[in-house]
Amino acid sequence: MKILIATDGSEYSRTAIEQSARVFGSNDQIEIKIISVYEDVFPIAGEPFALSADYYREMEKESKADAEKFAAEAKKLIRDNFNGMEPETEVRQGPPGRKIVEAAQEWGADLIVVGSHGRGFWGRMMVGSTSDAVMHHAPCSVLVVRRQDGDS
Repeated sequence: MKILIATDGSEYSRTAIEQSARVFGSNDQIEIKIISVYEDVFPIAGEPFALSADYYREMEKESKADAEKFAAEAKKLIRDNFNGMEPETEVRQGPPGRKIVEAAQEWGADLIVVGSHGRGFWGRMMVGSTSDAVMHHAPCSVLVVRRQDGDS
């Protein structure tokens, strides 16, 4: 079984990894791949004080470095929770929901695991929902893990 785990470095992603370990940790017939996606940085057209292109390049560079750090942290967490398994990692740039689905299609994933921030209907309307996008467009099953109050 091929399991794609998406991470954004949040406690919600950590909870998704820990739940995956509880469900699949004893199965030695699985492959795990971690994906972390960082979004494009676009200049704001109506800025009263124009920022240089160098500023935007630096923001993009930092976003990529953060995504790489999140993937490395998730890899260590998986290694610790899955008896030393060495998962593959990947960092992509673009809309997270779309990039996660594309990675699952390309890799032939059997399951995608994502954490949910639990924002509810109105929160999704305002900021969108990666887990919602993945659920509706994934080529395979999706496990959305919600963090319970009191989870560490």
